[in-house]
Amino acid sequence: MTSDRRALLVWSVAVGAYVVAIMNRSSLGVATLEVTDLFGVSSALLATMAVAQLVVYALLQVPVGVLLDRYGPRVLVASGAAVMALGQTVLALAPSAGWVLGGRVLVGAGDALTFVSVVRLVPAWFAARRVPVMTQLTGSLGQLGQVLSAVPVVALLHAEGWRTTFLSVAAVGVVATIAVVAVVRDAPAEAGTAGSVGPAGGALADPDAPAGEAAEPDVAAGLAAGAAPVPAAAPWWRVGLLRRRWRPARARAHSEPGALRAVLRDPGARLAFWMHFSGQFSNHVVVLLWGFAFFVEGQGRTPGEASALLTLNVVAAVVAGPVIGVVVGRHPRARMPLALGTSAAIGLAWLSVTLPSAPVPYAVLCVFVVVVAVGGPTSLVAFDVARSCTPARRLGTATGFVNTGGFVGALATMLVVGVVLDAASGGGSAGGARDLEAFRAAFAWVAVPWALGVAAMLLGRRGARRAHPDLAV
Repeated sequence: MTSDRRALLVWSVAVGAYVVAIMNRSSLGVATLEVTDLFGVSSALLATMAVAQLVVYALLQVPVGVLLDRYGPRVLVASGAAVMALGQTVLALAPSAGWVLGGRVLVGAGDALTFVSVVRLVPAWFAARRVPVMTQLTGSLGQLGQVLSAVPVVALLHAEGWRTTFLSVAAVGVVATIAVVAVVRDAPAEAGTAGSVGPAGGALADPDAPAGEAAEPDVAAGLAAGAAPVPAAAPWWRVGLLRRRWRPARARAHSEPGALRAVLRDPGARLAFWMHFSGQFSNHVVVLLWGFAFFVEGQGRTPGEASALLTLNVVAAVVAGPVIGVVVGRHPRARMPLALGTSAAIGLAWLSVTLPSAPVPYAVLCVFVVVVAVGGPTSLVAFDVARSCTPARRLGTATGFVNTGGFVGALATMLVVGVVLDAASGGGSAGGARDLEAFRAAFAWVAVPWALGVAAMLLGRRGARRAHPDLAV
């Protein structure tokens, strides 16, 4: 297998695990009506379930970044898929709302391990010039998990009920765990010539190494000095099409002391945090919790039409991602104007659905979901900014910190929306009517994090330019 094909295989399996993570993350958002009916929860408690998931996700991002620098992406992605499968099993068998909350906490913990780890694989397996595009493709293709939630999960939920649906989602997580363990490697060296050391200190030949692959520098130097090549004598085993040799355990990377402190002090990393915050939070509010209910209860659309809107949201993100990646790769200085322009468009999109006192045409809702969807891939530009101003030894920590941005904004907004919805629809009773006026009052609070994000980007840009004169923002 050539190096490019191997890189694409590893990346594809990792992205598949991320698709499963997105499906797990957004599965509660398409089941809000069922949760209310089955467990008799109020809007505030329903929001608390989603917020608890995101709180766990956000709180774990920095520790996950540190673990990522130490243990590598493969261990974290596989562990995340397994934990999410456990969480969905708890959800499926939950006898009460408290167990549902516990299951969502587990889903949030597993989800927290996934995306930053998959993004960390990209610079390890692909050339630097391809990293922006591959990062965007990672984020865009991952959103296919929302399609799985909006279409097959909803269909299964209506046909087979709560327990069968979430046990099925858990089973998909188990499959993802096995696939990651079998295929994903942290870097080409793990599957190539650098993986094993012979008795003379040279690398053992790898039977799966691509033809013509250059030898490690120290091995090449030894051969040039007349040393005999070390035979490939290490044992190996085969499972299906997978083949490995037994190798000494890979040495653990040492965490850099003070890595988190250095990241938090870096104006470039802080700017990246606010770029992620501004682009991502609106889409999470719509997709993860309140979008489906708003379209059905506030705008009077059918569940089928609401599912179609969420699917359109995914399609828009998938299409926009590679385009943004190409633009940013060719024109790095477009990163900041792109982030600010997208935030302005998102603000106008919210106004288009919250100002009218009557339900808006379906076309307006389509434009709304497309605009907030573009905020997702735009927020991924923040990782490119962080990579441009962060040493590789603490890139995992920086990636985890930046990835908290959108989720901090989303969890705060979702909780406030839930509380206001309860107050505007009958004091929080499960049977309270959530109408358009209630949603308009609740969504008015979106203006607060939106304004905060835009102001922080404008102010942070100056500090980042002073600290990193060569940073293209």
